[in-house]
Amino acid sequence: MANDIVALRDRVLTTMLPHVPVSGWKWTAIESAARECGLQDSAENSLFPNGMVDVVAHFSDLTDRQMFSALEPIPHSSLRSKDKVRAAVLARYECLEPHRESFRQALAFWAMPAHVIQSQRILWRTSDRIWTWAGDQATDYSRQTKRGMLTSILIGTSMVWITDESSNIMVTQAFLDRRLENAMEIGKTIGTMKTVIPNLFRQSRSHK
Repeated sequence: MANDIVALRDRVLTTMLPHVPVSGWKWTAIESAARECGLQDSAENSLFPNGMVDVVAHFSDLTDRQMFSALEPIPHSSLRSKDKVRAAVLARYECLEPHRESFRQALAFWAMPAHVIQSQRILWRTSDRIWTWAGDQATDYSRQTKRGMLTSILIGTSMVWITDESSNIMVTQAFLDRRLENAMEIGKTIGTMKTVIPNLFRQSRSHK
């Protein structure tokens, strides 16, 4: 049943997407898409009970699933964690390319004060999925740190990508590489602190 609902949401959203650049993320567009899909009156209310928040959130979820499908041919086990994360982020933009304007409008939708908290949850979900795919199994605070940093990277890189007209989005790739490198350096620093600080406390106690 759950898979059937997801499939119906996918159908309606996919039908709506070509119209978003003109109509925007409007409930009337979802109603029209549902009718075009042959659904009964008000079926969209059951599919997206929280209105446009559910619709735009499902756009992100669909993009995540398309991203992982695009990543299947990649030799996953031979890549470093940073390279896996990089590949996932770039694959996501590749999937979004046909819907760049819809994505731009989705960013504007999430930037509205009433939607900010939900937008953070959606971004966190994507970050968590990417890190999990990359093989991260951390359960301590480093898990939260990695996902928090990637969420920040996704926000900044997406703002670059929506206006990037360079060949093979080289501007976006360069920006992403810099942000990932900085994040990895921060991660190394945190890892060192986890080792050094307890030792400092032990040394301090031994001199008392």
